[in-house]
Amino acid sequence: MATWNEFETAAPDLADRIRASFKAHTHLTIATLRKDGAPRISGTEVQFEGDDLWIGSMANALKAKDLQRDPRFALHSGSVEPDEGLADAKIAGHAHGVPNQEHHKFRLEVSEASIVSLDDAKEHLIIDLWTADGGVKQIKRK
Repeated sequence: MATWNEFETAAPDLADRIRASFKAHTHLTIATLRKDGAPRISGTEVQFEGDDLWIGSMANALKAKDLQRDPRFALHSGSVEPDEGLADAKIAGHAHGVPNQEHHKFRLEVSEASIVSLDDAKEHLIIDLWTADGGVKQIKRK
């Protein structure tokens, strides 16, 4: 598990591309786990503050309750048509809550991060992947 800053230090080019993809969308999709273990997807916004990546949530929101019970999450930038040039970014990891009486705030730690794009000829899917224990690798699919 890595803080955003640690991820950025380990894989600066990939982190920059993921940050740009996240910032290109106001609303992202976060997956959390319900009490019974079933997945839940919710809309969320992200903030880059200092060296960290954060999400917020209204008081008593279900996604916040999910993260308080089980900190695992997956965050998706949102998809666009390949011709628009934006890559499809995802991270997964653990969310760490900060106490606040009016709302919830979670600092995100990253265990894996990826960005998916097309090559210039638009014939191959390019997956750039980073994991905390494996570093960066690229997968090319046709």
